[in-house]
This record gives sequence, C-alpha cells and structure tokens, in this order.
Amino acid sequence: MSEYHDPVLLNECLDGLNLNPKGVYVDVTFGGGGHSRAIVSKLEEGHLYALDQDDDALKNEIDDDRFTLINANFRYLKSSLRMYGVEEIDGLLADLGVSSHQFDVADRGFSIRFEADLDMRMDQNSDLNAYKVINGYEQDELRNILKLYGELKRPGTIARVICEAKENKPIETVNELKDLLRSFAPQMQENKFFAQVFQAIRIEVNDELNALREMLSQAQDILKPGGRLVVISYHSLEDRLVKNLIQKGNFEGELQQDFYGNKLLSFKKVSRKPILPTEEETQRNNRARSAKLRVAEKL
Repeated sequence: MSEYHDPVLLNECLDGLNLNPKGVYVDVTFGGGGHSRAIVSKLEEGHLYALDQDDDALKNEIDDDRFTLINANFRYLKSSLRMYGVEEIDGLLADLGVSSHQFDVADRGFSIRFEADLDMRMDQNSDLNAYKVINGYEQDELRNILKLYGELKRPGTIARVICEAKENKPIETVNELKDLLRSFAPQMQENKFFAQVFQAIRIEVNDELNALREMLSQAQDILKPGGRLVVISYHSLEDRLVKNLIQKGNFEGELQQDFYGNKLLSFKKVSRKPILPTEEETQRNNRARSAKLRVAEKL
C-alpha cells in the first residue's frame, strides 16, 4: 500500500461525497485504496464497491464487510454492480489517470524516468500495448493520436520520424523512443514534451477517454437524485468531458433544451470552480500538482 502514496484531495473528496453512513458508494479507481479506506471508515450500515482493472491493485483489498472490490474496467460500471444486485448509488468517486504505483514500477513502462519495454497497459491482460501502437500503427493514426491525445505541436512530423525509424528496426523501449524524439523537445521543456508523448500513447493503449465517457454516462443513470459525482482529473482532455457533462448535459459542450426551453441537465454544480490542492499537498504529494476536482449533484 505504501508505494501507492497519498490519496489526492482526500478530505475534499469526502466532503464532496456528502457521505450518508447508510449509503451505497462506488470508488471506480481503487488503486492503493486510500480513498476507499477513508470512505469505509465513515460507513455504518452502508457499503462501498470499488473497481480497478489493474491486477496489482487487488493486493490492496480491504478486509471489511462494508467493502467489495471488483476487478473490472470502470467502463463496465453498471454490469459490475448489477452482479451484486446494485441498481442505484448515493455517490461515485473517480480519481482518473495513472496511479503513483503504476508510474513508480519501472517495468510497467508508464514513466519517462525509467528504461523499460514499451507497455503502458493499465489492464495487464489487455492485448494492446505501447509497443504495438508505436510499431503497428500507420503514420496518419500516430499523427492523430499525438495531436488529439498529446496536444503536441508538429504531430505529423513526429509521426513520420517514428514510422521511418521503425522501418529499419522496431522501437522497443522507453529510452529508444525518447532518443528518437529528443530533437523535438523544446529547450528546458524536455520532460513536459515527453510527458505529452507518453500521455497520448497511454490514452490510446487504454482507450481512456472512451472508457471515461461510458463510465460517466452510466453514473448519470445509477446515481440517485441528490447523489454526488466526485471526479479528480489530471489533464484538460479528461476535465473537459467531466465539465461539459456537469454544465451542459453532454460531452460535446453544447447546451440542449427541450421544446419549452428548459435546459436538459442531469447534474448541478456543487463546487462553482474546480477544487485545487493546497500548496502543502502538492509539496507532500507530487501527483497532486495537476489535479482538479469537480463535484456535482444528481438532479
């Protein structure tokens, strides 16, 4: 558990959930279990269901009658809960992105800090990994991924360089990819550049944005009126989807109205602006630096 580090914005998440000791809650990103342990400690007759697709997270299971851990991607939220007879919930917490553990275990291939095979799978049983994306995708596919998911400048040129290099020899490791692309990194911003490249590949490998859309749509259905949606995001692509759903009622960000001009919304904002970590927390927990927390209540 220690290598998973501190749960981000813990007290703010607990406040956002507005916990009912008898309520039913879901933590769709269990990880090291830090958020889940805090939620369970505040339940009496209530229950917490947690989901995680990463087998490593299963080692952190909480031994408590008020807790159930489900080994599944959160895009299967409804069907996972249905197995336990759960049709509606009082609150849902999602701490998106890569866990500290996944970043810190070198051979998972998530981090730019360590030499490793190109992997980046959150579900270690998945067939698609970073090696297959880099070496198997066509130039146009790579360009689109780097542009849409990494928001990189010159994505077409970067994709072309990758495709020319892999014609001679497959690109197999983190350092091979970094060495190939180092000339594209702006001076003094090398880490930021590689973080964007790795983010783009990781999102593709794990189909993260589509999974997030599916999970949020299902959360919309199963939250009780007055139930709370609490989501921590770490980059603008995730945050935009969450923000649009809360404020506009859809992922595209275009407000829809019925025949009478009433806004078609499922949520109301609890926090007017995203909640950010304190300076003290960012100093203590590096992962919290880019965190944004949004809280909404089901109408």
